[in-house]
Amino acid sequence: MEACMTKSVTSDAVTVKVTLRHSSNHTTIEEYARESASGLTKYYPAPLSCHVILDHQKNDYDQNKLAEITVHVPQHDFVARESGHTYEQAIDSCIDSLARQLQKYKEKQRNI
Repeated sequence: MEACMTKSVTSDAVTVKVTLRHSSNHTTIEEYARESASGLTKYYPAPLSCHVILDHQKNDYDQNKLAEITVHVPQHDFVARESGHTYEQAIDSCIDSLARQLQKYKEKQRNI
């Protein structure tokens, strides 16, 4: 049976839901994920909804921490999946990827 823990926190512009798979108590990593995801509002100012999924692979000991972040904006979803030595590295890589995706989407909307 898969152990899974999900917590959802809503701020003014961002709703962030964090799911930990195969783990139960990583409060500092959850808070880091929330803060990082909340920072995406500087790339896309409309209300965002984010779902952060943190997992680890047992078969890869080097890059075994996985992060998947899905960002929902009106009429569009963006997804980034990355792995790293730590959850923080994986989250940062996802945030960088999502920032590029959101900037590109915002530019396309301006040109319409």
